[in-house]
Amino acid sequence: MTGTARRGRPRSEDADARILGAAQELLFARGYDRFVMDEAAVRAGVAKTTLYRRWPTKDHLLVALVAKIQDEVPVEDTGDVRADLTVYLTAIATGLNRMRGVGRTGDRDDRSAGMVAELVAAAARHPDVGDAVRGLFARRNTLVLALLDHARERGDLRPDTSSTVLFDQLAGALYYRLLVTGEPIDAAYVRELVDHALTGAAATPHPERN
Repeated sequence: MTGTARRGRPRSEDADARILGAAQELLFARGYDRFVMDEAAVRAGVAKTTLYRRWPTKDHLLVALVAKIQDEVPVEDTGDVRADLTVYLTAIATGLNRMRGVGRTGDRDDRSAGMVAELVAAAARHPDVGDAVRGLFARRNTLVLALLDHARERGDLRPDTSSTVLFDQLAGALYYRLLVTGEPIDAAYVRELVDHALTGAAATPHPERN
């Protein structure tokens, strides 16, 4: 008998993909409140132990699902910072509106933040969920901050522009509307938001839109 330690079985990316796909289907069919972990395992065709080894609670699994959904939104750096930010933030706003409506009736007077609020609350209650949420946003924000850094290096933004503060202004406004005021987050709002944020940061004035 040798003293060599046996390694555990490597994590299956195929199982991960099937679980996240099943979780997404179930979430959009049932909503946050009626989302059941065991049913996600059945839909994915994996053992419950396989699911719980990866994500011990519903909130951990849904954070991973949000990460998957966010990763499907590209961060394009075409050299036009205004257009790039507008396209990216419009995609984010579309995703937030979709998550806001998960499992709800679609009533136009419903200003609830829906599942987004549930995950924010879970992150506040449970340090490990909070760490997962912060890690998710830190990873995604790195891409957008690089876009803004490049714009500053090209001379499109003032040399003293803080990429972090500028993006805080943009993303923070979206989440403020979602979580606090409940006001619509549509394409027109995103365009106006980007225009106002870049007015103070742009190296040269932007011509008025027609």
